[in-house]
Amino acid sequence: MRTDNRLSRVLHALLHLQDLDGPATSEQIGMMLNTNAAVVRRTMGGLREAGFVASVKGHGGGWTLARPLDQITLLALYDALGEPSLFAVGRSEDAPGCQLEQAANAALSSALDAARARFRQELSEVTVADLRDRTAPGFSV
Repeated sequence: MRTDNRLSRVLHALLHLQDLDGPATSEQIGMMLNTNAAVVRRTMGGLREAGFVASVKGHGGGWTLARPLDQITLLALYDALGEPSLFAVGRSEDAPGCQLEQAANAALSSALDAARARFRQELSEVTVADLRDRTAPGFSV
């Protein structure tokens, strides 16, 4: 199963944007993240719609932060990315009338709902600025 690493990539990019003196182009961010500039534009465009970043067009343009990192929670970013799926595990719908399948699905749903709620709670308690505070001494871009 392919993993969705957009959240970690977005966090990485935002932490770098904080340290830059000016806007970063999609190409520059793509090099930081080892990904294509088109992927960066698509992802950052969604973050712009959510109000986390701004874009400046033309020569010398690029992406900048639209708000301080201490005002951006990991949960807000996760939501802005469309709440990527956390688990490959899911309910079976092969025999919806079967009581055994219903019992199995109920147990899985309960556990998955609890895990999602805990994950969201953890993300809501951390800002992007908190990540910067957790870096080792001597951190550099």
